[in-house]
Amino acid sequence: MVVDEPTAPLPPYVEGSGRGSFERLYADAYAPMVRLALLLTGSPGQAEELVQDAFVRVFARWAEVETPRAYLRQAVVNACRSQQRRRSRELRHGPGAAQPATVGDEEIDEMADALATLSDRQRKAVVLRFYEDLTEAEIAVLLGCRPGTVKSLLFRALARLREVLPS
Repeated sequence: MVVDEPTAPLPPYVEGSGRGSFERLYADAYAPMVRLALLLTGSPGQAEELVQDAFVRVFARWAEVETPRAYLRQAVVNACRSQQRRRSRELRHGPGAAQPATVGDEEIDEMADALATLSDRQRKAVVLRFYEDLTEAEIAVLLGCRPGTVKSLLFRALARLREVLPS
């Protein structure tokens, strides 16, 4: 069976549009978003799944989103937050207490181990500040707290990382 191909792509996905195409966003942002999710969750497989889900959410609202990259980042952070809440509930209340996710020895690096020693909010603040290069105000919006709280989280996290990491 032969299917007629459309003569032109639909408007919001045209390469010439002001915000660029969804395909371009995917090509440009996939790897950085997976890195962000990996640093927030600690699990490579989970990170890829969460990023794929975030791209699905962005695609579904593509015509309405004014700043796709920011919307995508927020979707990834929210997905990581939801996943960690779900995991926390499973560990507390799940049948047989779920086992923590493990990463192969070859994939473990010193920074990932150091980040794992931080609390969830401290790790998110550090990753968003130093890996995503966001301001304290932007981090506060993503974490749903005040900028002063972000400063405190970063201060305590950096003090902990100085203790854990060799000079």
